[in-house]
Amino acid sequence: MRAFLATAEHGSLSAAARHLGLTQPTLGRQISALEAELNLLLFERVGRGLELTQAGREMLGHVRQMGDAADRVALSAMGQSLSIEGDVRITASDILSASVLPTVVKRLRNRAPGLRVDVVAANDIRDLTRREADVAIRHVRSEQPDLVTRLVKQADAHFYAARSYIQEHGAPRSKAELINHAFVGFGDIAETVSYLNNIDVPVTDKNFRSLSRNGLVAWEMVCAGLGVCPMYADFADNDPRVIRILPQVAPITFPVWLTTHREIHTSPKIRLVFDTLAEALAA
Repeated sequence: MRAFLATAEHGSLSAAARHLGLTQPTLGRQISALEAELNLLLFERVGRGLELTQAGREMLGHVRQMGDAADRVALSAMGQSLSIEGDVRITASDILSASVLPTVVKRLRNRAPGLRVDVVAANDIRDLTRREADVAIRHVRSEQPDLVTRLVKQADAHFYAARSYIQEHGAPRSKAELINHAFVGFGDIAETVSYLNNIDVPVTDKNFRSLSRNGLVAWEMVCAGLGVCPMYADFADNDPRVIRILPQVAPITFPVWLTTHREIHTSPKIRLVFDTLAEALAA
């Protein structure tokens, strides 16, 4: 049933196998065994992907309920466990994962050698209820009632550019002059443009001439002299390849939230990870 649900949600055996940590042939055999047991055809191949048949679509809602119930059981069991050992997944943006979490993981290893910490560096929001992560660092507060959140700090961001870029193009003297500069973008560019416009930076999507969904790749493009980028100050100020531009302008502030599931928040190992993260991020 888990194989069926993953394949239905990911649209292909290869993607579902990666999600479940199985080989594609193993997953394929599980799907075939389920179809044989039920005497139903659940998927049909369309191009390179799989689509649910009518029978598969009718079964999907029931299997989702089974999956949700199994996840709740696992969360409840984890919340009751008193041992500070085993696996814990922390998810954060790739920038925070690279700049902050190695120190946190080392601190956790010293405090609880039995823990195995898996850092999921991703700029999308992972689903805590489905155990894609146990603790998340986010810049938006979750409104889900079954999640516990803590505001750790209000962080600062500024505009940065490589020294080589400034030597070639000069430094802007005001927000208005940023319209004449190239930007390096990561994440959703439309959202970035909208946000910058709201703080009186008159850029358009045409200013973003270099892009990457990966924040670390985008930052390396900034350091290579490809343009300007707003960046988390605690990260960027430690890089000698760049300089802060428009230092007279007030920083961009954004919240840093820690989030975990209410069912596991009382687990000693989750509390240890949660509190250690809060301590490190606040510092």
